[in-house]
Amino acid sequence: MKKRSNGWKMASMIMLSTALVAGCSGGESKTVSTTESVLKDGKYDPPITMTIAKQQDENAGKYINGESLNDNVLTRWGEEKLGIKVETTLLGGDASQYNTKLRLALTGSEKLPDVLPVYDTMLVNDLIESGRVKEITEDIAAYMPDRIKEIYKQYPSTFNPVVRDGKVYGMAIAPNLTEGEVMLIRQDWLDKLQLKAPTTIEEFEQVIAAFTNDDPDGNGKQDTYGFTFSGKDSYNTGWVSDPVMIFSAYTGKYLPRQWYNDNGKLTYGSVAAGNKEALAKLRDWYAKGYLNKELATQGAWDALSDFTQGKAGIIIGRPWLYGSVMDVEKNIEGAKISAYPTIQGVNGDKTYQSAQLNDGVFMFNKDFQNMEAFFLYYDKMYDAAFGTGEFKYGYAQGYDYDIVNDEVTFDPQKFNKPLDAVQGVGKMAFTKNTPSVDGPGKSYYDLANGAKPDTGVLIRSASSDPTTKDGYRISYENRDALLPNAFNGPPTPTMQNVWEQLTTMEQETFTKIIYGNEPLEAFDAFVKQWHEKGGDDVIEEVNEWYNQASETDVMAMMKLK
Repeated sequence: MKKRSNGWKMASMIMLSTALVAGCSGGESKTVSTTESVLKDGKYDPPITMTIAKQQDENAGKYINGESLNDNVLTRWGEEKLGIKVETTLLGGDASQYNTKLRLALTGSEKLPDVLPVYDTMLVNDLIESGRVKEITEDIAAYMPDRIKEIYKQYPSTFNPVVRDGKVYGMAIAPNLTEGEVMLIRQDWLDKLQLKAPTTIEEFEQVIAAFTNDDPDGNGKQDTYGFTFSGKDSYNTGWVSDPVMIFSAYTGKYLPRQWYNDNGKLTYGSVAAGNKEALAKLRDWYAKGYLNKELATQGAWDALSDFTQGKAGIIIGRPWLYGSVMDVEKNIEGAKISAYPTIQGVNGDKTYQSAQLNDGVFMFNKDFQNMEAFFLYYDKMYDAAFGTGEFKYGYAQGYDYDIVNDEVTFDPQKFNKPLDAVQGVGKMAFTKNTPSVDGPGKSYYDLANGAKPDTGVLIRSASSDPTTKDGYRISYENRDALLPNAFNGPPTPTMQNVWEQLTTMEQETFTKIIYGNEPLEAFDAFVKQWHEKGGDDVIEEVNEWYNQASETDVMAMMKLK
Protein backbone atom coordinates (compact mmCIF):
# COMPACT_ATOMS: atom_id res chain seq x y z
CA MET A 1 0.00 0.00 0.00
CA LYS A 2 1.26 3.45 -0.83
CA LYS A 3 2.20 5.92 1.84
CA ARG A 4 -0.91 7.68 2.97
CA SER A 5 -1.60 11.37 3.14
CA ASN A 6 -1.34 13.41 6.30
CA GLY A 7 -4.81 12.35 7.33
CA TRP A 8 -3.70 8.75 7.49
CA LYS A 9 -1.16 8.88 10.27
CA MET A 10 -0.62 5.65 12.09
CA ALA A 11 -1.91 7.13 15.26
CA SER A 12 -4.65 9.65 14.92
CA MET A 13 -5.45 11.75 17.91
CA ILE A 14 -8.83 12.64 16.55
CA MET A 15 -11.37 11.70 19.12
CA LEU A 16 -14.29 9.78 17.72
CA SER A 17 -17.72 9.12 18.99
CA THR A 18 -18.77 5.51 19.40
CA ALA A 19 -22.42 5.41 20.15
CA LEU A 20 -25.45 6.23 18.05
CA VAL A 21 -28.51 7.36 19.88
CA ALA A 22 -31.78 6.54 18.20
CA GLY A 23 -34.99 8.51 18.38
CA CYS A 24 -33.48 11.97 18.25
CA SER A 25 -35.64 14.88 17.21
CA GLY A 26 -36.68 15.00 13.56
CA GLY A 27 -35.68 11.38 13.04
CA GLU A 28 -32.03 12.45 12.83
CA SER A 29 -29.32 10.10 14.00
CA LYS A 30 -26.88 11.95 16.20
CA THR A 31 -23.53 10.80 17.45
CA VAL A 32 -22.88 11.29 21.12
CA SER A 33 -19.44 11.04 22.57
CA THR A 34 -19.57 8.41 25.25
CA THR A 35 -16.19 6.81 24.80
CA GLU A 36 -13.15 8.24 23.12
CA SER A 37 -12.00 6.10 20.23
CA VAL A 38 -8.49 6.46 18.86
CA LEU A 39 -7.18 5.36 15.48
CA LYS A 40 -3.92 3.60 16.17
CA ASP A 41 -2.02 1.28 13.84
CA GLY A 42 -4.92 1.31 11.39
CA LYS A 43 -7.61 0.31 13.89
CA TYR A 44 -10.11 2.16 16.03
CA ASP A 45 -10.10 1.35 19.72
CA PRO A 46 -12.71 0.91 21.01
CA PRO A 47 -14.62 0.07 17.81
CA ILE A 48 -16.89 2.66 16.24
CA THR A 49 -20.15 2.09 14.40
CA MET A 50 -20.82 3.43 10.92
CA THR A 51 -24.44 3.15 9.78
CA ILE A 52 -25.19 2.82 6.08
CA ALA A 53 -28.06 2.74 3.63
CA LYS A 54 -28.03 -0.09 1.13
CA GLN A 55 -29.81 -1.05 -2.03
CA GLN A 56 -29.67 -4.80 -1.99
CA ASP A 57 -30.21 -5.96 -5.57
CA GLU A 58 -30.74 -9.47 -6.78
CA ASN A 59 -27.00 -10.15 -6.99
CA ALA A 60 -26.37 -9.36 -3.35
CA GLY A 61 -27.75 -10.60 -0.12
CA LYS A 62 -26.92 -14.22 -0.80
CA TYR A 63 -25.28 -15.43 2.36
CA ILE A 64 -23.87 -18.77 3.39
CA ASN A 65 -22.88 -20.29 6.71
CA GLY A 66 -25.91 -18.79 8.43
CA GLU A 67 -24.72 -15.23 7.83
CA SER A 68 -26.88 -12.16 7.41
CA LEU A 69 -26.88 -8.53 6.35
CA ASN A 70 -25.29 -7.23 9.54
CA ASP A 71 -23.39 -10.32 10.59
CA ASN A 72 -21.27 -11.75 7.82
CA VAL A 73 -17.66 -12.44 6.93
CA LEU A 74 -17.06 -8.83 5.86
CA THR A 75 -18.77 -7.07 8.76
CA ARG A 76 -16.87 -9.25 11.20
CA TRP A 77 -13.62 -8.52 9.38
CA GLY A 78 -14.23 -4.75 9.60
CA GLU A 79 -14.83 -4.84 13.31
CA GLU A 80 -11.89 -7.16 14.00
CA LYS A 81 -9.28 -5.59 11.71
CA LEU A 82 -10.30 -1.92 11.54
CA GLY A 83 -12.40 -1.44 14.64
CA ILE A 84 -15.26 -0.31 12.39
CA LYS A 85 -18.65 -1.94 12.77
CA VAL A 86 -20.76 -1.38 9.66
CA GLU A 87 -24.46 -1.58 10.31
CA THR A 88 -27.13 -1.33 7.62
CA THR A 89 -30.00 0.70 9.07
CA LEU A 90 -31.81 1.60 5.84
CA LEU A 91 -32.39 -1.21 3.35
CA GLY A 92 -34.17 -1.13 0.02
CA GLY A 93 -34.76 -4.08 -2.29
CA ASP A 94 -34.93 -2.58 -5.76
CA ALA A 95 -34.21 0.95 -6.98
CA SER A 96 -37.76 2.18 -6.52
CA GLN A 97 -38.13 0.87 -2.99
CA TYR A 98 -34.68 2.11 -2.02
CA ASN A 99 -35.34 5.61 -3.35
CA THR A 100 -38.67 5.72 -1.56
CA LYS A 101 -37.00 4.84 1.72
CA LEU A 102 -34.34 7.49 1.20
CA ARG A 103 -37.06 10.06 0.51
CA LEU A 104 -38.84 9.07 3.71
CA ALA A 105 -35.58 9.53 5.56
CA LEU A 106 -35.16 12.88 3.84
CA THR A 107 -38.49 14.04 5.27
CA GLY A 108 -37.51 12.90 8.73
CA SER A 109 -39.78 9.85 8.78
CA GLU A 110 -36.80 7.52 8.96
CA LYS A 111 -33.32 7.97 10.28
CA LEU A 112 -30.71 9.17 7.84
CA PRO A 113 -27.72 6.80 8.08
CA ASP A 114 -24.13 8.04 8.16
CA VAL A 115 -23.28 6.83 4.64
CA LEU A 116 -25.78 7.08 1.78
CA PRO A 117 -25.15 5.49 -1.62
CA VAL A 118 -27.54 7.42 -3.90
CA TYR A 119 -28.32 6.30 -7.43
CA ASP A 120 -30.96 8.83 -8.52
CA THR A 121 -29.81 12.28 -9.69
CA MET A 122 -33.03 13.97 -8.59
CA LEU A 123 -32.61 12.50 -5.13
CA VAL A 124 -29.01 13.71 -5.07
CA ASN A 125 -30.26 17.20 -5.83
CA ASP A 126 -33.00 17.03 -3.18
CA LEU A 127 -30.60 15.78 -0.53
CA ILE A 128 -28.29 18.71 -1.19
CA GLU A 129 -31.17 21.18 -1.16
CA SER A 130 -32.44 19.71 2.13
CA GLY A 131 -29.28 20.74 3.96
CA ARG A 132 -29.09 17.31 5.60
CA VAL A 133 -26.01 16.01 3.81
CA LYS A 134 -22.42 16.90 4.54
CA GLU A 135 -20.11 19.08 2.48
CA ILE A 136 -16.98 16.96 2.04
CA THR A 137 -14.64 19.18 0.02
CA GLU A 138 -12.03 19.41 2.79
CA ASP A 139 -12.60 15.80 3.91
CA ILE A 140 -11.60 14.55 0.47
CA ALA A 141 -8.52 16.73 0.52
CA ALA A 142 -7.56 15.56 4.01
CA TYR A 143 -8.55 11.91 4.19
CA MET A 144 -8.84 10.36 0.73
CA PRO A 145 -5.88 7.96 0.31
CA ASP A 146 -3.41 8.80 -2.42
CA ARG A 147 -4.11 5.77 -4.57
CA ILE A 148 -7.85 6.53 -4.59
CA LYS A 149 -7.14 10.18 -5.35
CA GLU A 150 -5.33 9.03 -8.47
CA ILE A 151 -8.53 7.28 -9.59
CA TYR A 152 -10.82 10.26 -8.96
CA LYS A 153 -8.39 12.58 -10.76
CA GLN A 154 -9.18 10.67 -13.96
CA TYR A 155 -12.94 11.35 -13.76
CA PRO A 156 -13.53 14.99 -12.75
CA SER A 157 -16.96 15.11 -14.43
CA THR A 158 -18.29 12.58 -11.92
CA PHE A 159 -18.34 15.37 -9.32
CA ASN A 160 -20.66 17.55 -11.40
CA PRO A 161 -23.91 16.23 -9.85
CA VAL A 162 -22.74 16.93 -6.29
CA VAL A 163 -21.27 20.42 -6.65
CA ARG A 164 -23.28 23.44 -5.47
CA ASP A 165 -21.90 26.94 -5.20
CA GLY A 166 -18.36 25.66 -5.36
CA LYS A 167 -18.87 23.10 -2.58
CA VAL A 168 -18.79 19.31 -2.92
CA TYR A 169 -21.55 17.28 -1.27
CA GLY A 170 -20.64 13.77 -2.36
CA MET A 171 -18.37 11.64 -4.50
CA ALA A 172 -18.87 9.06 -7.21
CA ILE A 173 -19.02 5.44 -6.13
CA ALA A 174 -15.89 3.72 -7.39
CA PRO A 175 -15.44 5.72 -10.64
CA ASN A 176 -14.15 3.58 -13.42
CA LEU A 177 -14.84 3.37 -17.15
CA THR A 178 -17.13 0.39 -17.59
CA GLU A 179 -16.60 -2.33 -20.14
CA GLY A 180 -17.81 -1.88 -23.68
CA GLU A 181 -20.30 -3.92 -25.64
CA VAL A 182 -19.46 -6.74 -28.03
CA MET A 183 -21.43 -8.75 -30.55
CA LEU A 184 -22.15 -12.30 -29.48
CA ILE A 185 -22.79 -14.37 -32.59
CA ARG A 186 -23.70 -17.99 -33.14
CA GLN A 187 -20.38 -19.09 -34.58
CA ASP A 188 -21.79 -22.47 -35.64
CA TRP A 189 -24.39 -20.66 -37.76
CA LEU A 190 -21.72 -18.51 -39.40
CA ASP A 191 -19.66 -21.60 -40.14
CA LYS A 192 -22.60 -23.62 -41.49
CA LEU A 193 -23.58 -20.81 -43.87
CA GLN A 194 -19.92 -20.03 -44.73
CA LEU A 195 -20.20 -16.47 -43.53
CA LYS A 196 -17.76 -14.21 -41.74
CA ALA A 197 -18.56 -12.03 -38.78
CA PRO A 198 -19.86 -8.68 -40.06
CA THR A 199 -17.78 -5.52 -39.86
CA THR A 200 -20.03 -3.11 -41.79
CA ILE A 201 -23.75 -2.38 -41.92
CA GLU A 202 -23.97 -4.13 -45.31
CA GLU A 203 -22.27 -7.26 -44.00
CA PHE A 204 -24.44 -7.17 -40.86
CA GLU A 205 -27.54 -7.13 -43.06
CA GLN A 206 -26.27 -10.08 -45.10
CA VAL A 207 -25.65 -12.13 -41.97
CA ILE A 208 -29.00 -11.46 -40.28
CA ALA A 209 -30.78 -12.15 -43.59
CA ALA A 210 -29.03 -15.51 -43.86
CA PHE A 211 -29.75 -16.33 -40.23
CA THR A 212 -33.44 -15.67 -41.00
CA ASN A 213 -33.85 -17.28 -44.41
CA ASP A 214 -31.21 -19.98 -44.79
CA ASP A 215 -32.13 -22.39 -41.99
CA PRO A 216 -28.91 -22.02 -39.96
CA ASP A 217 -30.01 -24.61 -37.38
CA GLY A 218 -30.75 -27.15 -40.12
CA ASN A 219 -34.14 -28.26 -38.82
CA GLY A 220 -35.92 -27.58 -42.11
CA LYS A 221 -38.09 -24.87 -40.60
CA GLN A 222 -37.94 -21.12 -40.95
CA ASP A 223 -37.93 -20.57 -37.21
CA THR A 224 -34.79 -18.49 -36.67
CA TYR A 225 -33.95 -14.83 -37.15
CA GLY A 226 -30.93 -12.56 -37.10
CA PHE A 227 -30.82 -9.94 -34.36
CA THR A 228 -32.53 -9.71 -30.98
CA PHE A 229 -32.62 -6.53 -28.92
CA SER A 230 -34.91 -4.57 -26.64
CA GLY A 231 -36.81 -1.46 -27.67
CA LYS A 232 -39.13 -1.39 -24.70
CA ASP A 233 -37.68 1.48 -22.72
CA SER A 234 -34.95 2.92 -24.93
CA TYR A 235 -33.06 2.24 -28.13
CA ASN A 236 -29.88 2.75 -26.13
CA THR A 237 -30.03 0.27 -23.26
CA GLY A 238 -26.36 0.78 -22.41
CA TRP A 239 -25.69 -2.76 -21.22
CA VAL A 240 -27.40 -5.79 -22.84
CA SER A 241 -29.77 -6.40 -25.74
CA ASP A 242 -28.64 -3.04 -27.06
CA PRO A 243 -29.40 -1.86 -30.63
CA VAL A 244 -27.47 1.44 -30.30
CA MET A 245 -24.78 0.16 -32.66
CA ILE A 246 -27.23 0.46 -35.57
CA PHE A 247 -28.06 4.08 -34.67
CA SER A 248 -24.41 5.02 -34.19
CA ALA A 249 -23.62 3.58 -37.61
CA TYR A 250 -25.51 6.59 -38.99
CA THR A 251 -25.19 9.17 -36.18
CA GLY A 252 -21.64 8.60 -34.98
CA LYS A 253 -21.26 9.99 -31.46
CA TYR A 254 -24.81 11.37 -31.28
CA LEU A 255 -26.48 8.47 -29.50
CA PRO A 256 -30.19 8.19 -28.70
CA ARG A 257 -31.11 9.15 -25.12
CA GLN A 258 -27.68 10.62 -24.51
CA TRP A 259 -26.06 14.07 -24.43
CA TYR A 260 -22.87 14.71 -26.38
CA ASN A 261 -20.41 17.53 -25.82
CA ASP A 262 -20.02 18.99 -29.28
CA ASN A 263 -17.15 21.46 -28.96
CA GLY A 264 -18.39 22.83 -25.66
CA LYS A 265 -22.11 22.66 -26.40
CA LEU A 266 -24.22 19.76 -25.14
CA THR A 267 -26.61 18.33 -27.72
CA TYR A 268 -29.27 15.62 -27.48
CA GLY A 269 -28.55 12.60 -29.66
CA SER A 270 -32.11 11.42 -30.31
CA VAL A 271 -32.86 14.37 -32.59
CA ALA A 272 -29.73 13.99 -34.73
CA ALA A 273 -30.47 13.62 -38.45
CA GLY A 274 -28.82 10.20 -38.85
CA ASN A 275 -31.45 8.57 -36.65
CA LYS A 276 -33.84 8.72 -39.59
CA GLU A 277 -31.57 6.51 -41.71
CA ALA A 278 -31.11 4.09 -38.82
CA LEU A 279 -34.87 3.85 -38.34
CA ALA A 280 -35.31 3.24 -42.05
CA LYS A 281 -32.90 0.34 -41.89
CA LEU A 282 -34.52 -1.17 -38.79
CA ARG A 283 -37.94 -0.72 -40.36
CA ASP A 284 -36.85 -2.66 -43.41
CA TRP A 285 -35.27 -5.43 -41.33
CA TYR A 286 -38.34 -5.73 -39.11
CA ALA A 287 -40.60 -6.10 -42.14
CA LYS A 288 -38.36 -8.87 -43.48
CA GLY A 289 -38.40 -10.76 -40.19
CA TYR A 290 -34.73 -10.22 -39.34
CA LEU A 291 -35.51 -8.76 -35.88
CA ASN A 292 -37.19 -9.78 -32.66
CA LYS A 293 -40.92 -9.38 -33.35
CA GLU A 294 -41.55 -8.51 -29.69
CA LEU A 295 -38.77 -5.94 -29.41
CA ALA A 296 -41.10 -3.16 -28.22
CA THR A 297 -42.54 -5.18 -25.35
CA GLN A 298 -39.51 -7.11 -24.15
CA GLY A 299 -37.13 -5.54 -21.65
CA ALA A 300 -33.38 -5.87 -22.00
CA TRP A 301 -33.24 -9.01 -19.89
CA ASP A 302 -36.27 -10.61 -21.55
CA ALA A 303 -34.75 -10.16 -25.01
CA LEU A 304 -32.00 -12.63 -24.10
CA SER A 305 -34.36 -15.58 -24.17
CA ASP A 306 -34.59 -15.97 -27.95
CA PHE A 307 -30.80 -16.14 -28.19
CA THR A 308 -30.54 -18.60 -25.31
CA GLN A 309 -33.26 -20.78 -26.87
CA GLY A 310 -31.49 -20.92 -30.21
CA LYS A 311 -33.94 -18.73 -32.13
CA ALA A 312 -31.78 -15.62 -32.67
CA GLY A 313 -28.22 -15.45 -33.99
CA ILE A 314 -26.84 -12.12 -32.74
CA ILE A 315 -27.15 -10.21 -29.48
CA ILE A 316 -25.10 -7.26 -28.27
CA GLY A 317 -24.04 -6.58 -24.70
CA ARG A 318 -21.19 -6.29 -22.26
CA PRO A 319 -18.66 -9.16 -22.22
CA TRP A 320 -20.15 -10.84 -19.16
CA LEU A 321 -23.36 -11.30 -21.15
CA TYR A 322 -21.89 -14.56 -22.46
CA GLY A 323 -22.36 -16.08 -19.01
CA SER A 324 -26.09 -15.32 -19.24
CA VAL A 325 -26.67 -16.84 -22.67
CA MET A 326 -24.13 -19.67 -22.72
CA ASP A 327 -26.79 -22.25 -21.89
CA VAL A 328 -27.55 -22.42 -25.61
CA GLU A 329 -24.23 -24.23 -25.97
CA LYS A 330 -25.38 -26.82 -23.44
CA ASN A 331 -28.92 -27.17 -24.72
CA ILE A 332 -28.25 -27.36 -28.46
CA GLU A 333 -25.72 -29.81 -29.80
CA GLY A 334 -23.00 -28.04 -31.77
CA ALA A 335 -23.99 -24.55 -30.72
CA LYS A 336 -21.05 -22.22 -30.23
CA ILE A 337 -20.92 -18.51 -29.39
CA SER A 338 -18.08 -16.18 -30.36
CA ALA A 339 -17.47 -12.55 -29.39
CA TYR A 340 -16.73 -9.88 -32.00
CA PRO A 341 -16.29 -6.09 -32.08
CA THR A 342 -19.28 -4.02 -33.07
CA ILE A 343 -19.43 -2.95 -36.71
CA GLN A 344 -18.10 0.22 -38.32
CA GLY A 345 -20.31 3.17 -39.13
CA VAL A 346 -21.29 4.05 -42.67
CA ASN A 347 -18.50 6.65 -42.80
CA GLY A 348 -15.88 4.06 -41.83
CA ASP A 349 -15.54 5.31 -38.25
CA LYS A 350 -16.28 3.12 -35.25
CA THR A 351 -19.75 2.80 -33.86
CA TYR A 352 -20.03 4.27 -30.37
CA GLN A 353 -21.69 3.12 -27.17
CA SER A 354 -22.96 4.58 -23.96
CA ALA A 355 -20.52 4.29 -21.09
CA GLN A 356 -20.82 4.62 -17.35
CA LEU A 357 -18.17 6.22 -15.18
CA ASN A 358 -19.76 5.38 -11.84
CA ASP A 359 -22.75 3.73 -10.27
CA GLY A 360 -24.28 6.42 -8.09
CA VAL A 361 -22.64 8.69 -5.54
CA PHE A 362 -21.75 8.52 -1.87
CA MET A 363 -23.37 11.16 0.30
CA PHE A 364 -23.05 11.55 4.06
CA ASN A 365 -25.25 12.61 6.94
CA LYS A 366 -24.36 16.20 7.85
CA ASP A 367 -23.71 15.05 11.43
CA PHE A 368 -21.35 12.25 10.42
CA GLN A 369 -17.97 12.96 11.97
CA ASN A 370 -16.00 9.88 10.96
CA MET A 371 -15.00 10.61 7.37
CA GLU A 372 -11.49 9.37 8.14
CA ALA A 373 -12.97 6.02 9.15
CA PHE A 374 -15.04 5.87 5.98
CA PHE A 375 -11.97 6.41 3.82
CA LEU A 376 -10.00 3.82 5.80
CA TYR A 377 -12.69 1.22 5.08
CA TYR A 378 -13.20 2.35 1.47
CA ASP A 379 -9.49 2.07 0.76
CA LYS A 380 -9.44 -1.50 2.06
CA MET A 381 -12.28 -2.37 -0.32
CA TYR A 382 -9.96 -1.37 -3.15
CA ASP A 383 -7.36 -3.97 -2.10
CA ALA A 384 -9.14 -6.62 -4.17
CA ALA A 385 -9.10 -4.34 -7.23
CA PHE A 386 -5.42 -3.49 -6.86
CA GLY A 387 -4.47 -7.02 -5.80
CA THR A 388 -2.89 -5.76 -2.60
CA GLY A 389 -3.05 -6.37 1.12
CA GLU A 390 -5.03 -9.16 2.70
CA PHE A 391 -7.60 -8.91 -0.12
CA LYS A 392 -5.05 -9.52 -2.88
CA TYR A 393 -6.99 -12.51 -4.23
CA GLY A 394 -10.47 -11.71 -3.00
CA TYR A 395 -12.30 -10.71 0.13
CA ALA A 396 -12.69 -14.02 1.87
CA GLN A 397 -11.18 -17.44 1.28
CA GLY A 398 -13.88 -20.00 0.76
CA TYR A 399 -16.34 -17.31 -0.33
CA ASP A 400 -15.08 -15.54 -3.47
CA TYR A 401 -11.85 -17.51 -3.94
CA ASP A 402 -10.04 -20.45 -2.40
CA ILE A 403 -6.58 -21.93 -2.25
CA VAL A 404 -6.50 -25.59 -3.17
CA ASN A 405 -3.21 -27.51 -3.23
CA ASP A 406 -1.35 -24.19 -3.06
CA GLU A 407 -3.18 -22.92 -6.15
CA VAL A 408 -5.58 -19.96 -6.11
CA THR A 409 -8.90 -20.80 -7.71
CA PHE A 410 -11.99 -18.75 -8.47
CA ASP A 411 -13.98 -21.77 -9.61
CA PRO A 412 -16.51 -22.41 -6.80
CA GLN A 413 -16.84 -26.03 -7.86
CA LYS A 414 -13.15 -26.53 -7.05
CA PHE A 415 -13.25 -24.91 -3.62
CA ASN A 416 -12.25 -27.04 -0.65
CA LYS A 417 -15.90 -26.81 0.26
CA PRO A 418 -17.52 -26.52 -3.19
CA LEU A 419 -20.16 -23.85 -3.76
CA ASP A 420 -22.75 -23.44 -6.50
CA ALA A 421 -21.47 -19.90 -7.11
CA VAL A 422 -18.88 -17.60 -5.63
CA GLN A 423 -20.17 -15.30 -2.93
CA GLY A 424 -20.21 -11.60 -3.80
CA VAL A 425 -18.46 -10.58 -0.61
CA GLY A 426 -17.64 -7.14 -2.00
CA LYS A 427 -21.37 -6.54 -2.39
CA MET A 428 -21.77 -6.98 1.35
CA ALA A 429 -20.07 -3.60 1.92
CA PHE A 430 -21.40 -0.14 1.09
CA THR A 431 -22.50 -0.54 -2.49
CA LYS A 432 -24.18 -2.74 -5.06
CA ASN A 433 -20.93 -3.48 -6.84
CA THR A 434 -17.32 -4.07 -5.95
CA PRO A 435 -14.67 -1.40 -6.72
CA SER A 436 -12.65 -2.08 -9.85
CA VAL A 437 -9.67 -0.50 -11.54
CA ASP A 438 -9.66 -2.84 -14.53
CA GLY A 439 -11.74 -0.49 -16.65
CA PRO A 440 -12.98 -1.95 -19.93
CA GLY A 441 -10.83 -5.05 -19.43
CA LYS A 442 -7.15 -4.18 -19.16
CA SER A 443 -6.21 -7.39 -17.32
CA TYR A 444 -7.71 -9.46 -20.14
CA TYR A 445 -5.85 -7.41 -22.73
CA ASP A 446 -2.61 -7.89 -20.79
CA LEU A 447 -3.16 -11.64 -20.59
CA ALA A 448 -3.86 -11.83 -24.32
CA ASN A 449 -0.57 -10.08 -24.89
CA GLY A 450 1.50 -12.46 -22.81
CA ALA A 451 1.19 -11.23 -19.23
CA LYS A 452 1.61 -13.95 -16.63
CA PRO A 453 -1.30 -14.40 -14.20
CA ASP A 454 0.76 -13.57 -11.13
CA THR A 455 -1.60 -11.20 -9.31
CA GLY A 456 -5.03 -11.76 -7.87
CA VAL A 457 -6.69 -9.66 -10.59
CA LEU A 458 -4.84 -11.46 -13.41
CA ILE A 459 -5.47 -14.89 -11.89
CA ARG A 460 -9.16 -14.11 -11.62
CA SER A 461 -9.33 -12.87 -15.22
CA ALA A 462 -7.33 -15.86 -16.47
CA SER A 463 -9.86 -18.19 -14.87
CA SER A 464 -12.67 -16.86 -17.09
CA ASP A 465 -13.92 -18.87 -20.05
CA PRO A 466 -12.33 -18.16 -23.46
CA THR A 467 -15.38 -16.35 -24.90
CA THR A 468 -15.63 -13.97 -21.96
CA LYS A 469 -11.90 -13.32 -22.13
CA ASP A 470 -12.21 -12.55 -25.83
CA GLY A 471 -15.07 -10.17 -25.09
CA TYR A 472 -13.13 -8.20 -22.50
CA ARG A 473 -10.06 -8.05 -24.72
CA ILE A 474 -12.19 -6.66 -27.53
CA SER A 475 -13.78 -4.23 -25.09
CA TYR A 476 -10.41 -2.90 -24.01
CA GLU A 477 -9.05 -2.65 -27.55
CA ASN A 478 -12.08 -0.54 -28.51
CA ARG A 479 -12.36 1.52 -25.32
CA ASP A 480 -12.29 4.76 -27.31
CA ALA A 481 -15.78 3.84 -28.57
CA LEU A 482 -17.19 4.37 -25.07
CA LEU A 483 -18.97 7.69 -24.56
CA PRO A 484 -20.09 8.78 -21.08
CA ASN A 485 -23.24 10.87 -21.04
CA ALA A 486 -22.15 14.54 -21.05
CA PHE A 487 -25.13 15.50 -18.88
CA ASN A 488 -25.15 13.83 -15.46
CA GLY A 489 -26.87 16.52 -13.43
CA PRO A 490 -30.32 16.65 -11.86
CA PRO A 491 -33.35 17.18 -14.09
CA THR A 492 -33.57 20.83 -15.12
CA PRO A 493 -36.77 22.83 -14.36
CA THR A 494 -38.17 22.24 -17.84
CA MET A 495 -37.13 18.60 -17.74
CA GLN A 496 -39.18 18.12 -14.59
CA ASN A 497 -42.26 19.30 -16.49
CA VAL A 498 -41.86 17.86 -19.98
CA TRP A 499 -39.08 15.26 -20.11
CA GLU A 500 -41.34 12.26 -19.55
CA GLN A 501 -43.64 13.50 -22.28
CA LEU A 502 -40.72 14.08 -24.67
CA THR A 503 -39.12 10.69 -24.08
CA THR A 504 -42.46 8.92 -24.38
CA MET A 505 -43.06 10.68 -27.70
CA GLU A 506 -39.57 9.67 -28.81
CA GLN A 507 -39.97 6.03 -27.88
CA GLU A 508 -43.41 5.71 -29.44
CA THR A 509 -42.32 7.43 -32.65
CA PHE A 510 -39.23 5.29 -33.07
CA THR A 511 -41.19 2.09 -32.39
CA LYS A 512 -44.08 2.97 -34.71
CA ILE A 513 -41.64 3.71 -37.52
CA ILE A 514 -39.79 0.41 -36.99
CA TYR A 515 -43.06 -1.52 -36.84
CA GLY A 516 -44.28 0.20 -40.01
CA ASN A 517 -47.20 1.86 -38.25
CA GLU A 518 -45.98 5.36 -39.10
CA PRO A 519 -44.18 6.62 -42.23
CA LEU A 520 -40.49 7.39 -42.01
CA GLU A 521 -41.33 11.09 -42.22
CA ALA A 522 -42.77 10.80 -38.71
CA PHE A 523 -39.22 11.24 -37.50
CA ASP A 524 -39.09 14.76 -38.96
CA ALA A 525 -42.37 15.63 -37.24
CA PHE A 526 -41.03 14.21 -33.97
CA VAL A 527 -37.90 16.37 -34.12
CA LYS A 528 -39.96 19.49 -34.82
CA GLN A 529 -42.35 18.78 -31.94
CA TRP A 530 -39.51 17.85 -29.60
CA HIS A 531 -37.96 21.28 -30.03
CA GLU A 532 -41.32 23.08 -29.80
CA LYS A 533 -42.64 21.23 -26.76
CA GLY A 534 -39.77 22.10 -24.46
CA GLY A 535 -36.70 20.55 -26.06
CA ASP A 536 -35.15 23.91 -26.89
CA ASP A 537 -35.58 25.09 -23.30
CA VAL A 538 -34.07 21.84 -22.03
CA ILE A 539 -31.05 22.29 -24.28
CA GLU A 540 -30.55 25.82 -22.94
CA GLU A 541 -30.90 24.71 -19.31
CA VAL A 542 -28.61 21.71 -19.73
CA ASN A 543 -25.90 23.91 -21.18
CA GLU A 544 -26.42 26.45 -18.39
CA TRP A 545 -25.95 23.64 -15.84
CA TYR A 546 -22.83 22.45 -17.64
CA ASN A 547 -21.30 25.91 -17.67
CA GLN A 548 -22.05 26.43 -13.97
CA ALA A 549 -20.67 23.02 -13.04
CA SER A 550 -17.44 23.98 -14.76
CA GLU A 551 -17.11 27.42 -13.15
CA THR A 552 -15.36 26.44 -9.92
CA ASP A 553 -12.21 24.36 -9.91
CA VAL A 554 -13.37 21.98 -7.19
CA MET A 555 -10.71 19.46 -8.21
CA ALA A 556 -8.03 21.83 -6.97
CA MET A 557 -9.98 22.50 -3.77
CA MET A 558 -10.09 18.74 -3.09
CA LYS A 559 -6.39 18.43 -3.93
CA LEU A 560 -7.22 16.19 -6.85
CA LYS A 561 -4.94 18.02 -9.24
